[in-house]
Amino acid sequence: MLTITDLAAVKAKEVLEAEGKVGWGLRIFISGGSCCGPAYGMDIDENPKEGDTIIEKDGLKVFADSESSEKLNGMQVDYVDDGQNQGFVIKGNEPEPENGGNGESGCGGCGGSC
Repeated sequence: MLTITDLAAVKAKEVLEAEGKVGWGLRIFISGGSCCGPAYGMDIDENPKEGDTIIEKDGLKVFADSESSEKLNGMQVDYVDDGQNQGFVIKGNEPEPENGGNGESGCGGCGGSC
């Protein structure tokens, strides 16, 4: 199951309040991918859609469609602020790159992380 850190829940509720969307939720989805694994996206959504997985954390609702929910299993939504960058991150349990992470077979677009 996808988990949400306490800080991510607090910051997400702050964003929803600032947007005038109190009571709405976050939608997390797979937005593509490469040999380095899937890319994730996040948006604001008022209601879950049929078949969505719904996760609640301290009053925050998070929605994911069935395909995304399966790939997000074991992942964590967190909020980082390191002084230079701040924002939400989805991390953990990434699959092994298809090419073993050696940078060959078209993996150059992934940079050093692959």
